[in-house]
Amino acid sequence: MNTTQGHHLILGELVDFITGETIQDTHDERYRQKLAHLLVEDKGYIKEDIESRCNILVRAENKRAMVKIDFKVTLSGRTGMIIKYGPGSLVTRRRSALGLSRLASSYQVPIVVVTNGEDAEILEGATGKIISSGLESIPQKPQLVEMIKQAAYNRISSRQAEMESRVVYAFEVDGSCPCDDTICRL
Repeated sequence: MNTTQGHHLILGELVDFITGETIQDTHDERYRQKLAHLLVEDKGYIKEDIESRCNILVRAENKRAMVKIDFKVTLSGRTGMIIKYGPGSLVTRRRSALGLSRLASSYQVPIVVVTNGEDAEILEGATGKIISSGLESIPQKPQLVEMIKQAAYNRISSRQAEMESRVVYAFEVDGSCPCDDTICRL
């Protein structure tokens, strides 16, 4: 049975690969599940390394919203990589993903992945520089372990967090479709 919620086609339900929860089956969710399988089956992560659908509170003046990071990968107690999925162009997703990497922890997350499920850009969190492209270049677990060892994990000041929050709000919330279920306006 296919239904729609806003402009999203609901294809039924599926079981989330990472959490085991039953969730709505949409085209976007199928890409997220593809990414989850890639991380575990091809890149060597275990499900316990990965937190999915992480809520991040963002603010701009008196406006607030919860924005989701699709995947947060934590190794040895430190978040080493976030993955932000969104359909369409990757270039339009870079800046908000970098902002989220500065809000996901009290320090700069070293690796930021933006993906549309078909392609990906891997960014250095501290500089925003593209270090590789393509889903196949998402770091495997041993690679990320080495990257984490070399990362500075610079603390994010409250002023920087405030500015990054505004950037994320502008990119992810302002002008977004009211039926977008990855955002919760507060």
